[in-house]
Amino acid sequence: MTSTAPRPLSLLDLARVPEGSSISEGIARSVRLAQTADSLGYTRIWFAEHHNMPAVASSATSLLIQHIAANTDTVRVGAGGIMLPNHSPLVIAEQFGTLETLYPGRIDLGLGRAPGTDGATMRALRRDGTEADRFQSDIMELNGYLTGYSRIPGVNAYPGWRTNVPLYILGSSLYGAQLAAQLGLPYAFASHFAPQMLEHAAHTYRENFDASQSLAGPDAKPYFIAAANVIAHDDADLAAQQRRKAEDGWIKTMLGRNKHLSADDVTMLRDHPAGQQVLTMLSQTVSGTQQEVFDWLGRFADTVQADELMLVNLAPDEDVQHRTLELLAPQPS
Repeated sequence: MTSTAPRPLSLLDLARVPEGSSISEGIARSVRLAQTADSLGYTRIWFAEHHNMPAVASSATSLLIQHIAANTDTVRVGAGGIMLPNHSPLVIAEQFGTLETLYPGRIDLGLGRAPGTDGATMRALRRDGTEADRFQSDIMELNGYLTGYSRIPGVNAYPGWRTNVPLYILGSSLYGAQLAAQLGLPYAFASHFAPQMLEHAAHTYRENFDASQSLAGPDAKPYFIAAANVIAHDDADLAAQQRRKAEDGWIKTMLGRNKHLSADDVTMLRDHPAGQQVLTMLSQTVSGTQQEVFDWLGRFADTVQADELMLVNLAPDEDVQHRTLELLAPQPS
């Protein structure tokens, strides 16, 4: 009997729009993937806020979450995450309070500190970069709206008031780990693209977790989510081909801004220091057969004592994406 990675399995969907496809079709692909995940028993599926990226369709994150939740039945749906410095905590409380009201018990709110875009786009969002300095206080203000204990006298979120939407801190550095521990909140690490500090962050989070100050309540315990890129298929060679195709796509995205890169250009860049740096970002990636991927995920989770694994389905082709989910589906307890 095939063994599985012994943790809850969830998905981070980057809501990608494949080259040559429309944004509408990209969103439709995300719906179909979410429906497969829903039917197979995955714990949650998250979407991330990104701006000014033509290949990513999740800029209006709360709207996409609503659409996915409306087209699924039981899987939790949420943000992985909302870049809080881009928004008023009150507005986010109202948006996610509305989502929780519409889909009770199915909504998550992960919070990030980065702008999710470049400097010019950040300025177009009417932000100057100093907003990140308020990240901790903004989280506490947001939590107040969602729990019914507003920190702003006379101001409440409707909808949102006492919906108690669960908060998660997201990060790729020690800052997020320390803040999540200080606030007593679950922590999700973006090791799918920023793996360098993963083990240190996991250790820091668990060692410093303070339940006495937890925004989640006095009974809160550390809860660490680690992300990894996965491609699984019955044909190991096909999985390897999909991984190569995905890596080439990352190189084109990261190094080909405002210029066209041919297939030959990408091949040469794979051996260039810039290309190697991009591939290093994807070091927490596994591709192969079902058993090969399960074994790797088990070792990965054990190394950082992950309570949950957030899988990024890296396969470019939709049929392989769905087969990946089928092969890695959580087993009934």
